[in-house]
Amino acid sequence: MKKICVISLATILSLPAFATEQPGNPEVKFPRGIELGVGLSGTTGLNGFIGYNNKKFDSFWWKRLGVRFDFATTSPIESKLNSAINDIASGSDDAIELDDGLKVQDIELESKHYGLLVDFYPFGDTWLLGGWRLSGGYMFGELQADTKLHGDKIGNDIEFELNEHKYKYTGDEMNGSASFDWRFKGPYVGTGFDFGLFCGFKIYLDAGVVFADKGAQVDLDVPLTDLYDITSGGVVAGDDDLEEIFYANKNQVLSDVRHELDKYPYFPIVKMGFMYRF
Repeated sequence: MKKICVISLATILSLPAFATEQPGNPEVKFPRGIELGVGLSGTTGLNGFIGYNNKKFDSFWWKRLGVRFDFATTSPIESKLNSAINDIASGSDDAIELDDGLKVQDIELESKHYGLLVDFYPFGDTWLLGGWRLSGGYMFGELQADTKLHGDKIGNDIEFELNEHKYKYTGDEMNGSASFDWRFKGPYVGTGFDFGLFCGFKIYLDAGVVFADKGAQVDLDVPLTDLYDITSGGVVAGDDDLEEIFYANKNQVLSDVRHELDKYPYFPIVKMGFMYRF
């Protein structure tokens, strides 16, 4: 009776080790294949992902397939990023000049993306070539840019044109704003490569595009105070006809820009960083 108990106990104790093994390949044990990555995206900020790809499977297909949840955001670095952008934009002239006396200042950029990806490694675990992958999935995100428009009447009048209609400001300065907002979602197609370093550490590269459901939206806001309609002749503020003409011209320009942007609903994503595969 005691002998039977000893045998049964030994059998039970051996079960957990057996349960962690993958059928057909006793060398593969959990969590081998889990991968974590952190890096930078050229269009959406700090990038990270968590996924699974086990190249030790015996199966031809399973060793070539992987899955990832991929995400990126500019939130942790927005202040430094916007400061760097404005330093580049300002240069020696304090701002990007759009027209006579009209300049762009204080650019604020925000971007992010999230997505679920399926990776296919055509060469499996083949040395060097095994790091190349094709990726597909679904992503959604946003790219938003806000900027201030400022004009000083120093030497030149503050002039601009909307829909071939000329305007100028008669005051000493003008303050307005412009925005660019692209909230996208759609299928993603791309390619990438994992460069092995040591002990599971790798460098990853990814490049692809989201086939977005729509293009970006743009908007423009300029004050009517001290705005003079050169083409029609008259001060816009307080004149219903000139105000109507102004808004019609502005809306037409924005509509034309949006129409052009709708022709290119492809959001690019390029990223690189370090990853670790268990």
